[in-house]
Amino acid sequence: MLVLIKGAGDLATGVAVRLRRSHFQVVMTDLARPTAVRRSVAFSQAVYDGTATVEGLTARRVSGADEARRALEAGEVPVLVDPAAEILHRLPFDVLVDAILAKRNTGTRITDAPTVLALGPGFTAGVDCHGVVETMRGHDLGRLITDGAAVPNTGVPGDVGGFTAERIIRAPADGAFEPLAAIGERVELGQPVARVGNAVAASQLTGIVRGMLPAGLTVFAGMKAGDIDPRCERRHCFTVSDKSRAIAGGVLEGILFFSKKRLEKL
Repeated sequence: MLVLIKGAGDLATGVAVRLRRSHFQVVMTDLARPTAVRRSVAFSQAVYDGTATVEGLTARRVSGADEARRALEAGEVPVLVDPAAEILHRLPFDVLVDAILAKRNTGTRITDAPTVLALGPGFTAGVDCHGVVETMRGHDLGRLITDGAAVPNTGVPGDVGGFTAERIIRAPADGAFEPLAAIGERVELGQPVARVGNAVAASQLTGIVRGMLPAGLTVFAGMKAGDIDPRCERRHCFTVSDKSRAIAGGVLEGILFFSKKRLEKL
C-alpha cells in the first residue's frame, strides 16, 4: 500500500516510522518553512537539510512524483514541500493520513483516497474522513474512532512529569527566532533559552530541551517555539515519543480495519 501523510512533524514522523516498519510505502508533505519544534525526530527537517534520519529511517526532500518514486525505491521516505498535497493526484495512494494537527480540517475530504484517516480534533469519522485517531494524552490516546470526533482541543498541553503549560517555550516577541539552548541540553528554571531581538524567553522548569525551532525562523509573540522535558532523559530527545507511538498504532489499526471493510464489500 502507498500512504500519503500530510504533515511531517514529530507525530506524523512517528506514524511514518511505524508504517514503514510494517512494510507500507510512505510519502509526506509539509510547508516550505516547517515549524515542528521536535526537529530531531521530525522528517520535516529534511525540508531544511535535504535529509533527516529518525530511528534508522531516512527521509529525503524531493521535488515531484518522479523523485518521490526514486526515493521510495531506495527505501527512503520522500518529503515534498506541498502544502496543498497536490502529489495526491500524481501517485496512486491507497491511504491518506491528515497529520497536520491544525485542530481543524484544512481541506481533507473522505473521497481523497480509498482510506482517509485524520489525527485529533477538527474531523468527524464518516463525514470528512473514515476514521479519527485520538491525540489527547490520557486513557484514549491512540484510539481509533470510527463514529464521531476526537476530544476537542483544550488549549492545555498534556501532563509530562507533572508539568503542562510550563513545558512550552513560547516566542517572546515577533521577529527572527534565536535559540539560546540546543536540543538535548539540560537547562535550569529561569535560564534564558531563546531570544527574539531584545526579548528573552526563560525556562519555566528544570529539564532537558526536547524541542526548539531553528534559528532565523520568523515567529510571532506567543508562538510555540520549544519544549522542555522535566524527566531529564536525553535519549527521549532523539527517539519517537510514547505519544507518537500510540497514535501510530491507531493509524495502523485504521488502515487495516478499513481495508478489510472494503474487501468485504467486493
